[in-house]
Amino acid sequence: MQALGRGQAKGRLKDYKAGNMDPNWNDNQPIYRQLRDKVVAMILEDVLKDGDALPSVRNVAAEYRLNPLTVLKGYQELVDDDLVEKKRGLGMFVTAGAKTKLLKGERQRFLDQEWPLVVASIGRLGLSLDDLMGKVGKKKAKAQAGEKES
Repeated sequence: MQALGRGQAKGRLKDYKAGNMDPNWNDNQPIYRQLRDKVVAMILEDVLKDGDALPSVRNVAAEYRLNPLTVLKGYQELVDDDLVEKKRGLGMFVTAGAKTKLLKGERQRFLDQEWPLVVASIGRLGLSLDDLMGKVGKKKAKAQAGEKES
């Protein structure tokens, strides 16, 4: 797998920002954590792949008007989670298997934390499996029709 150079990583971040990476920060959690979550989303959505360079701390700090220490703290969490590795003098790079590791963790978090809430809501609303599957089928049909029109 070919690693991206620094300029290519910055370009990918800009492309991502235009589509999904909202530069607005919310007050619900620290900015460094939101930045970490945005990079995680980039990995899960294959914007950043194994071996790709992350945009430099300076570039991200300047682009989003953040303190470089805030960016560094967000990146350090990725290093601590073994999703990113530091290469002295070169920058930070997505580790091999980062997406697989993230998917496993996110799936488990969903099953442990979110799914019980969904199941409780389904029970309270008295929804049947047919109700749920019918809704999924309609959304899938609409999505497929939209793909064919494009």
